[in-house]
This record gives sequence, C-alpha cells and structure tokens, in this order.
Amino acid sequence: MSAPPPGLFVGTVRHRRFTPVAHVFEYPVFMPLVDIDRIPELMAVSRLTGYNRWNWASFDERDHFGERDLPLRERLRRDAASAGVTLPDGPILLLTNLRYLGYTFNPVSFFYCYDTEAHMQMVLAEVNNTFGGSHNYWLTPANQLPSDRSFRYGARKAFHVSPFMPMSLDYEFTFTQPEDRLVAHISTFDSGTRNLDATLTLERRPWSAREIRRALVRFPWLTGKVMAAIHYEALRLFLKRAPFYPNPSPAGKG
Repeated sequence: MSAPPPGLFVGTVRHRRFTPVAHVFEYPVFMPLVDIDRIPELMAVSRLTGYNRWNWASFDERDHFGERDLPLRERLRRDAASAGVTLPDGPILLLTNLRYLGYTFNPVSFFYCYDTEAHMQMVLAEVNNTFGGSHNYWLTPANQLPSDRSFRYGARKAFHVSPFMPMSLDYEFTFTQPEDRLVAHISTFDSGTRNLDATLTLERRPWSAREIRRALVRFPWLTGKVMAAIHYEALRLFLKRAPFYPNPSPAGKG
C-alpha cells in the first residue's frame, strides 16, 4: 500500500445553516494537496508557483503554525505532543490554500497523517479566523466516532470563528481519504441539534504545470475571493438578523 500522491483538487464548498435562520451558499474552489516533505520540489513543477517567495501561487512557511525555521513535520510533531498525541512516521498530506498574488487566507487546512504502512491514522484540522487567530484540532482514534465507510470524529468547539455562531457547540468531522475524490464534511451541534454543516467536495487532478495553469486561469486570486465571500455572506446573515456573538477572546484572536 501507499498513501495517495499529491494533486490538485477541484470542486465546490457548500455551507448550510439551519437555525436560527436558514442560509445556504455554494462556491467553486480548488485546493492543492501537497506532501509536506516535498513542498519545495512540488512548487518547482510550474513557473507560476514558488516556495517562500512571491509568485502567482506560492507556499509560504509563515502561513502555518509553529516556528517557521523548523521543518513542518517537526512543527506538527511538537504540536501533537503538546496535545498528548504521537504523530505517526508515515507520509503527511496537506490540503490547503496557497498564497495567490501574495495573499492567503485559510479558513481550514487539513493534514492527513499516515503510518509507515500507508494507513491513515489521524487528521489535523488547522482552523483560522478573520481576526488573526488559529487553533488546531487533532482528530485521532481517541475521538473517532463509529462509521462504516469514512473517518468520523467528534470535538468540542474551542475557538471563535464566526460572529454568528456561539461557542457552546460540538463539532463532527467526517473525511474520505484524498484519493480520486475527496470529501471533508463538518457539522456543528447545539445541544444535539445540528445547526450548520460545511462540505468540501473535490475531484483530483494531477499535480502538473498544465493543471496548475488551468486552475490559476479559472481562479486567478482564489484567496481574495474567499475573503470577499466570507464578508458578503456575513452581510447577508446580518440582514437576516442572525444572532451576533462577539469574540470572547480579550486579545481578539480566540
């Protein structure tokens, strides 16, 4: 067996809010899936991509947690240890947004962690908010929920993301492996009642200069579009008079 290879994943992201006001949207997106031990090599595939330098699309170590002068695997190992988790020794694949024209915002990045026999052992969800904060949810066998066909985990909400969602929620994460098709689904529950879900549904394209160029022509400034969409949908919720929950963190980043 071997872990899935890096690739370019193209599809949609959909959000559905059920209570206290109904709200639905769906946008086309693409997201790279990179092997964290091969990032400089992967970014060298196209003249339009770069590593730690400006380009139309680039991977910058500053866009993920931890000490930027340490390898990303070591930063993951240290963060896992601080959460009481042992990071497996196999491949780690990262589904994320790159920087586009020097700008990035990642609502959530997923690290798919495999053992040396290429069995997926856990997922890290690295969540960011628009206030500059970040939080890591380690989704491991310790918080895995029963499921026949996918990886399903539960977690208590510990980080303020949307001003239109309270903190007193539970998360349910459901993943397929990042093979020819990839699904990542997140639901939030308030006292057992689902009030929101978000779904990434993506299909693999090869990691090649041609596919990278096609994606960039179709989405020339994807992360700018992501941030614009976040504020547009927030305005729609405000106009629908959705309840507002201020950031509980005194530093404004919680």
